[in-house]
Amino acid sequence: MNTKSVFDITGKAAIVTGGALGIGFGIVSRLVEAGAEVMVVDHDEKHLADVPNRLKIGKVRTLALDISKEDGWEKAVKACVSDFGKVDILVNNAGIYPQVPILKMEPPLLEKVLGVNLKGLVFLSKAVALQMIKQGHGGRIINIASIDSLHPSMVGLGAYDSSKGAVWSFTKNFALEMAPHRILVNAIAPGAIATEGTSKPLANSGLTEAQMKEIMDSFTKRIPLGRQGVPDDIAKVVQFLASEASDYMTGSMVVVDGGVLLA
Repeated sequence: MNTKSVFDITGKAAIVTGGALGIGFGIVSRLVEAGAEVMVVDHDEKHLADVPNRLKIGKVRTLALDISKEDGWEKAVKACVSDFGKVDILVNNAGIYPQVPILKMEPPLLEKVLGVNLKGLVFLSKAVALQMIKQGHGGRIINIASIDSLHPSMVGLGAYDSSKGAVWSFTKNFALEMAPHRILVNAIAPGAIATEGTSKPLANSGLTEAQMKEIMDSFTKRIPLGRQGVPDDIAKVVQFLASEASDYMTGSMVVVDGGVLLA
């Protein structure tokens, strides 16, 4: 196969969670450009409704749901199969990152973070894997983890870090379980990615916008490549993992952080 066709995913059907904005929308854009049909799942109905207009190309459908709720997992799979006839690719991108020091954390916050970042990811992966096994031609599951899966970025992200560390462990375990079915399970660990939400103070953080900017500027200075990433930096790696270019990879993590873990 030539280089262009190796990365082509024309005719594949994908589900992308958290796809209305930020990294998720960047991923949707790349997959559509590469030829996939995409079911975009998000709880943000306002921005979700505008996804087809923002893309202007390709075949996409949208589904509004909370990925942490049990009725959402089967609903997402059924919607994708109903619209596209199958599921070939799952990108578990949905995630939340409230900033609260552990000594001030209450149980509902941890439960909420784990519900979205871990439980939703695990059980949607299960539902998709069962459909892929039924189809009988393998598939790709791509989990958006974080550099915080490997090393903490800052105080206040204890709940987030716990969830993302678990995502990395789950990725390796599920990759082992799914290998006989030719379902490849891999993870991506983004570093600092500039999106619509990263410049704003996190909920319950007590930070002002100026303080948040100071934190982000300080973090950016630690990045060897000298800049924060953009959603497409992650989306291009998703396309690689979704394509035949990654046929001999499973249970792997691709770190996309501008070199910050080196520092």
